[in-house]
Amino acid sequence: MANNIKVLYDKCVGCGICVSSCSFGAISLVEDSSHSKKLKLAFIDLNKCVYCGQCSQICKFNAIKIERDVLDVGVDTHLYNGVLVYAEQRHGEMATVVYELLNEGRKLADKLSTILSAVLIGDNIKSKAQDLINRGADRVYVCDDPIFVEFQDEPYAFVLSQLIEKEKPEIVLVGATNIGRSLAPRVAAKVRTGLTADCTSLEIDIQTRNLKQTRPAFGGNIMATILTPYHRPQMSTLRYRVFKEAKVEEGRNGELIDFKIDMQTLMNRTKFLGFIKDSSSVVNINDVDVIVAGGRGVGKIEGFKLLKELADILGGALGASRAAVDAGWIPYSHQIGQTGKTVAPKLYIACGISGQIQHTIGMRASDIIVSINKDPYCDMMQTATYALEGDMYEIVPNIIKEIKVLKCS
Repeated sequence: MANNIKVLYDKCVGCGICVSSCSFGAISLVEDSSHSKKLKLAFIDLNKCVYCGQCSQICKFNAIKIERDVLDVGVDTHLYNGVLVYAEQRHGEMATVVYELLNEGRKLADKLSTILSAVLIGDNIKSKAQDLINRGADRVYVCDDPIFVEFQDEPYAFVLSQLIEKEKPEIVLVGATNIGRSLAPRVAAKVRTGLTADCTSLEIDIQTRNLKQTRPAFGGNIMATILTPYHRPQMSTLRYRVFKEAKVEEGRNGELIDFKIDMQTLMNRTKFLGFIKDSSSVVNINDVDVIVAGGRGVGKIEGFKLLKELADILGGALGASRAAVDAGWIPYSHQIGQTGKTVAPKLYIACGISGQIQHTIGMRASDIIVSINKDPYCDMMQTATYALEGDMYEIVPNIIKEIKVLKCS
C-alpha cells in the first residue's frame, strides 16, 4: 500500500480544497513561518491519513504527491474486460440474488460496451446455464464435477480465482449471501484485488471504467462510494433484495463454455460432514409479501408467539431486530438489518422497534410500513406509513380479532 505522502510547498498556494476534501480530517492549513508573506499551507497528519489519494487527485496545482511501494503499483487495467457474475446455487436451486446480479451486470456491461458472463460451479448443474442466458448473460462458464456437490470455500474459491486469472473480467459481482460473504474475500485475496462488501448501488465512470461501489458505512450513518482504481477485477458483493431482478427472455442466445481445471492442483483442507437445516425458520423472509417484526419493545419471548399469530393470519413471516435476537427471543434467521437480512415486502409491521438505522437499512424498501410503539417520537414511528401509538399487547390482539371477523364475513 502507499507508504509516503507529502506536500510540495513550492506548488501549494494554501487554497484549502484538500482540507475540505479529506474525509478523515488529516489535512489542515498551517502558517509557514519561513515564507515572507506567512501563508497558510497544507499540512498532512500522517497519524490520520489513510493514503486514499483523494487530496492528490483534487489538487489543481499538483501540490500533493503520493509515493507507492512495489506492492501497490497495481495492474494494467487495459488487459481486463467484461463483467462476471457468480451464479450461486445449492443442490441445483439458483439463489434468487443471482437474477439481481444479472440485472445490474447487464446495465454495467451495456454501458461499457462489453459482454456479461456468469459462472456456475456445482454437480450436474449444466442444465441451469440457459436460465442465466435467458436472464441476460451472454456467456456462461460451467465447472461441473461431483467434488462440487456441496459448497466448500476452498475448492469453490480455487475455481473462481482460476477463471478470473484466465479470462480477466474487469468487474466481478457476487451476492452478499452467507455463501457469497464467505467466498468473495477468499477470491479477492487470491487474485490480489480489493472487495467492497454489501453494496447498495453501482455506477460506472465511462472515462476511467472505474466502478463506483456505494455501501453503508459507520453503522449506516453515511453512504461511502469506493473505487478500485489500481487493481482488477473490481469486486463487489451486492445486498439481497435491493436491486431488481433481470427479466426473462425465453430462447435468448448465449455461449456455454465448459471450464476445466486440473483437479490435481485443487486443495481442500476440510471435509463436508452434513447440513443441518434451521427448522425454526419455516419460510424465507426474503421471499414473502408480509412481515411482522418484533424488537426490544416486545419485552419477552412470549410476545413473539402473539406476533407469529398475526403473521400467520396475514399469510406472512416473522421478523426481528438485532436486539430481540441478542436477547434470545428468536433465532438469528429472522434478523433483519445491517447484520441480518434485507427484505422488501409489500407490508412490514414493526412492533416495539425504535427504528435505528442498522435495522431500517434492511427494510426501508418495504411498500407499506406500519409501526406499533408506545413512543410516538421514535424513528420508526416518524418514517412509518401508518403509526399506531400504544401497547402492542393491546393493539395486536385487536388487529387479529378484526382480521378474523373480516375473513368470516
